[in-house]
Amino acid sequence: MFRSLLSLPPLLAALLAWAPPATAAPAAAPLRIVLPPLHPSAREHAAYFPALLRLALEKTRASDGPFEISVFPRELTSPRQALELKNNGVINVIWDGSNAQRERELLAVPVSLLGELNDYRVLLIRRQDASRFAAVRTLEQLAALRAGAGVNWPSTEILRANGLPVVTAISYEFLFPMLQGGRFDYLPRGVYEAWFEQRVHAGRDLVVEPDIFLHYRVPFHFFVSRDNPALAARIERGLRLAQQDGSFARLFNGVPAFRRSLDEIRAGKRRVFELRPLP
Repeated sequence: MFRSLLSLPPLLAALLAWAPPATAAPAAAPLRIVLPPLHPSAREHAAYFPALLRLALEKTRASDGPFEISVFPRELTSPRQALELKNNGVINVIWDGSNAQRERELLAVPVSLLGELNDYRVLLIRRQDASRFAAVRTLEQLAALRAGAGVNWPSTEILRANGLPVVTAISYEFLFPMLQGGRFDYLPRGVYEAWFEQRVHAGRDLVVEPDIFLHYRVPFHFFVSRDNPALAARIERGLRLAQQDGSFARLFNGVPAFRRSLDEIRAGKRRVFELRPLP
């Protein structure tokens, strides 16, 4: 059985539970979408992605037919999600940053889900290390410290290609105790993610470093199996329709974490370290 809607955040539960009024006409077999579970540490913003997917599918309901969305009931690491998708396993849509390997193995829907938000990283650090980071004025100085990252995150290879040492973990959840315990010195996080994660992990005495941005481009897309181009095409059509009628922007602007993040970027108060893209 897939996860009960009662265990999901209220916004996402409402979005997944909504269905149009029944009609007398016989219904076509619905398109069945199975999503990975939302991690509790990301729920402030992560419900946006299933909501955006539903919006895209609703925009194409008249032309492509009905659909049903469910959530796989068990946690899947990021590598496992990609593997399940590649092999037509237990899920059939994910959302994530893109890199060359992911583009080879999976089929990206070529519409940016986050715009510039995914191109800026702030640093989650141990509170007692604030003075060390206050002295960091160049990328070369930052390279004397160790970053943490997921083993298959697109950011990991970008950081390494720019001379920044990286310690990896297979699970997102492992990264926070590793940072607390000194396995690495900072955890680059999306500008829309870091403050919420600081609150979730308040007991670990981690803080968002106040003066540095890492800037590098990581497009963020929906992905499906390469065996399912029809699904990718439907999602793309729906997203572009939502862009045209303004509903995409309204959904994006309705996420408080995104609005705060844009304000942080546009304030222009941080030192910006530009990282070279991968060749």
